[in-house]
Amino acid sequence: MNDRYGSDVLNTDWKMPPRGRAVEIQADLGLVVEEVTTDWCGEIVKVERDLGTVTLEDRRNVRRTFPLGPGFLLEGVPVILQAPTKAGPTRPTRTASGSVAVPGTKARVARASRIFVEGRHDAELVEKVWGDDLRIEGVVVEYLDGIDDLGEHLRDFRPGPGRRVGVLVDHLVPGSKESRIAQAVSKGPNGAHVLIVGHPYVDVWQAVKASSLGIREWPVIPRNIEWKRGVCQAFGWPHRTQADIALAWKRILSKVSTYSDLEPAFLGRVEELIDFVSAP
Repeated sequence: MNDRYGSDVLNTDWKMPPRGRAVEIQADLGLVVEEVTTDWCGEIVKVERDLGTVTLEDRRNVRRTFPLGPGFLLEGVPVILQAPTKAGPTRPTRTASGSVAVPGTKARVARASRIFVEGRHDAELVEKVWGDDLRIEGVVVEYLDGIDDLGEHLRDFRPGPGRRVGVLVDHLVPGSKESRIAQAVSKGPNGAHVLIVGHPYVDVWQAVKASSLGIREWPVIPRNIEWKRGVCQAFGWPHRTQADIALAWKRILSKVSTYSDLEPAFLGRVEELIDFVSAP
């Protein structure tokens, strides 16, 4: 016999929302969710377990922070975001430079050979990406506070067989002061044991990809303005003192995690120097 009145509504979950009941999920980085009260849609880029917050980044690279918990949609389904479960420490399989990680390997005794870079920022960037490789190879990186006195530094160091020097130079382009210094060294008595390579950027800051900083491109700074201060000014960062410049570099360096955050023109030159000074 047909039930002319249909099923009993009290026998069903008549309070269920149209989209279904919310389910608990972990707020894993990379998930794209929507916050229902603001319609803010973005990728999960940060989770603060202690603060109980989640940060979403939209397609314009703008970020907003919301409390963890209910009030989110994942592909149209209501979800309750929870902080990811803490996992035990895992050993990385690759170093920041992309080399195969070798857990437990001790640093090699420093070679006589050296890599010279122009300044502190160059040295810190090389250390952050290639530090593990350099320790395994026993290569020490020193910074010179500029390239003008390179010839004098080389005379003091006395390069020779088994005592090579690799030099990384900023803005090594035809016709520049840096290129003239490099040519003079190459033709000098130490030239056979010294390799000078460079990148085309005004400063090593530009070796960091603009996309890693969340910008489309590095700003163009007029020649009459000191480049680093001009960059800080263009970004709206403090730039009056040397402490301001140092803080700006820390902000830039913090965006570098692996070799993929750096420009290929810089990556290749550093790898070339490491090969040169670590060769038998």
